[in-house]
Amino acid sequence: MSHSHGHLHRFDENERSGDARLLGAVVVNILLTVVQVIGGVISGSLSLLADALHNSSDAGALVIAWVARRIGRKPADGRQTFGYRRAELVGALINATILNVLGLYLVYVAVLRALAPAPVEGWTVVVVAAMALVVDVATALLTYQMAGRSLNVKAAFVHNIADAFSSAAVIVAGVLIVAYQWFVADVIVTFAIAGYVLYHGVTITREASRILTLGVPVGVHVSVLADALRSLDGVADVHHLHVWALDESQRSFEGHVVIDQRDTRLAEQVKRRMREVLRREGITHATIECEYGAVSSECREGEVVRQH
Repeated sequence: MSHSHGHLHRFDENERSGDARLLGAVVVNILLTVVQVIGGVISGSLSLLADALHNSSDAGALVIAWVARRIGRKPADGRQTFGYRRAELVGALINATILNVLGLYLVYVAVLRALAPAPVEGWTVVVVAAMALVVDVATALLTYQMAGRSLNVKAAFVHNIADAFSSAAVIVAGVLIVAYQWFVADVIVTFAIAGYVLYHGVTITREASRILTLGVPVGVHVSVLADALRSLDGVADVHHLHVWALDESQRSFEGHVVIDQRDTRLAEQVKRRMREVLRREGITHATIECEYGAVSSECREGEVVRQH
């Protein structure tokens, strides 16, 4: 009992520490956005203003991630029998949508600047972008450890990493402007930032949508899994297979298995062997219904994977 209590205590401490890191990152990003907007207006740099806009979305992304994490930790109840962990996926989807809209907007303003070029104060761009780069890296480090465990935090982390790359690219543009008066570098960097933002926005949207729409987890091939289950001793056939993910870490399985003989002990052995196969696919929860004899046409209706 004491061991379990200690484990839960450490878990709570880690969660509170994660929340504190996210809130700290929010404050830093808000301050940085103000500095970048001022620097962008003074210098006339579109790429610096684009970086500021992206940075302001970082603060929003981190707030959304923080709220979603807190909701996601609520235990299962009568209204949500699976718990609230998918709240983090909703947060990830919201953040990804913000990334996509932001990326498209940056493309729009970059096209306008390309059609109507304007001079840019290079040194102001370099100084402010260098400050932003330091802050972006620090903020990314605050969320790095959590990003590997949560698609929600990963979306916020991508915001910060994209900002770090953006700031580095803006510095390069500023140097080119100072050294060669190459003002088109400002537009090129803005297009590059937009492309990077859109790439990650679309990627996270696809990952979150796959889970929310009960898609088969990445890396799991239902037909291959069905063949592996059919090859087990005592299994005559499997059908009505469904594989989905509750969140990024929990995979579930539901299926019917036809047993060679009407034998309760054999059925339990078959289910145990099936669960061993499923565990190798990272599936931690399985609901297996045993059947005996021929499979009815009603049970075959809507089946995705049929026997060869």
